[in-house]
Amino acid sequence: MRTALDSSVLLLLSRKEAGWEAWRDCLQTAAHEGELLISPIAFAEFSIAYPRVEAAQADLDLLHVFYDPIIPAAAYLAGQIFLRYRRSGGPRLNLIPDFLIAAHASIQADRLAAIDRGYLRSYFPALPILAPLG
Repeated sequence: MRTALDSSVLLLLSRKEAGWEAWRDCLQTAAHEGELLISPIAFAEFSIAYPRVEAAQADLDLLHVFYDPIIPAAAYLAGQIFLRYRRSGGPRLNLIPDFLIAAHASIQADRLAAIDRGYLRSYFPALPILAPLG
C-alpha cells in the first residue's frame, strides 16, 4: 500500500502542532504497510521550512519518505480536474498545486495522507484519504 503525503501533514509533524503525535503514529503504521511518497509539489511546500535541501531530505529520510516524481498521466489528471473546477465557477485560486498532489496520489499511490480542506472529497471522490482515527 503506497501512501502519498500532503505537505499539510508533514508541516504539522515538523512544527509539532496539535495532533502531531497521532499523525506520527498513523504514518508509522502506513510505513509498515508500504512506501511513503512525496511528490515534487508537496516537497516544495514542505521544504520552505528548511535552510538547505539536504536538511529537508534528512528529515524525510528519518520518516522513510521517498521522493516520487509526477508522471504525465497524474499531471494531466490534475489539469483536467482544475479545468472542471474552473468551468463550474470555482475561483482562480492557487488550487493547481493541491490538485497535482491529489492527482499524484490518485495515479501513483493507493491513498493520500492529508488534512482534507474539503476539495479532496469533492474533486477526488475515489481517492482514499488517510488520517488518524478520532
